[in-house]
Amino acid sequence: MRLLKLGIYHATYLKEFYAAQPHLKSQSYAAQHEALIADGFGSADFWTSALGELNYETSDIIANAEVLQKAWARENDCVFDENNWLFEIAAAQIKKFRPDVLLVADYSTFTADFLRNIRRECPSIQLILGWCGAPYTDLSVMKEWDIALSCVPEMVLGFRAAGLRSFHVNHAFAPRILDALDTKSPPDVDFAFIGSVFKQSKFHVERERLLLYLIENTNLQIWSDIKKPAFSLRRKISEIFKRRNDSANEIDDRLANRTHPPVFGLEMFQQLRDSRVVFNNHIDISPVSASNMRLFETTGVGACLLTDKKKNLPELFEPEKEVLTYDSAEECVEKLKFILENEDERRAIAEAGQRRTLREHTFANRAERIDEIIRRSLTSTT
Repeated sequence: MRLLKLGIYHATYLKEFYAAQPHLKSQSYAAQHEALIADGFGSADFWTSALGELNYETSDIIANAEVLQKAWARENDCVFDENNWLFEIAAAQIKKFRPDVLLVADYSTFTADFLRNIRRECPSIQLILGWCGAPYTDLSVMKEWDIALSCVPEMVLGFRAAGLRSFHVNHAFAPRILDALDTKSPPDVDFAFIGSVFKQSKFHVERERLLLYLIENTNLQIWSDIKKPAFSLRRKISEIFKRRNDSANEIDDRLANRTHPPVFGLEMFQQLRDSRVVFNNHIDISPVSASNMRLFETTGVGACLLTDKKKNLPELFEPEKEVLTYDSAEECVEKLKFILENEDERRAIAEAGQRRTLREHTFANRAERIDEIIRRSLTSTT
């Protein structure tokens, strides 16, 4: 069976990746694609590699990597409109690969119209799976998917209520990441947070509140795409005119001042590994369930995870044995201080969490779930 994953990478990551390796810009599509995949950004080819072990023939498209995609277009005599290159090149790649299953790992770029057109122009497609784990604004996109997958159980319930076929699939960890990391040197950061802080409804309002408390009461180090405040004239003008609506989404300057530039791919995994304790807090649309990537990335590299208590967490990890948990900002600080003063226990929790992830939470584990969903869906439609 042929499965193609259609994805989008973080624009900041792509810019930094090519800036650090400018020689790649003149290389072939295959060389660029291999380098990007090897860097382990997001889910890289972790899903498709795992499915390949189950006898799928797979490929991954990184649709917004402009240099990469235009290299493919040159090599395949693909003519495209410069104003529409992303969609036209991706469509040409899909039609050339002729997938039976299209896995759309994006819900904001590829519109309902695009999906309708590609299904019509590529008759090999029998099934479109889509992945969504964050707030969305356009349900029409999901209605073009045959199946909506999500790591967030609350979202699965919402999709089903809207009449969509939807299944819960947890995130995972790729053990091969460990081969690319320095796992011998001791951690040199006591307490770290690596992730987004998007101050908007359904995203990270609670996360910002917790982080503000933590930077006042701990030495938390943050790696994020938060912009450091410029000269405060803009801020003063905002205060003078009380532009509350304009400032509602601005991240507090205290967070920005504690924040290091974002890290991605292998650099992110190494920073997790180099941290004694890693802070985790779930997105606001996941108020009940443990669901994010950081659960498995952090434990997978062998760091000690300090995460918010969620109803289903014991199904994934044993609290206080494989991960640490908190129910309030105050408890988070209390647990942190205790574990930093008890290195043997911290190491034992980190090692137990890693063992659990490598045993039960790999992409190979998850691929079996995806395969079951695909085969049952195809059987039901024939």
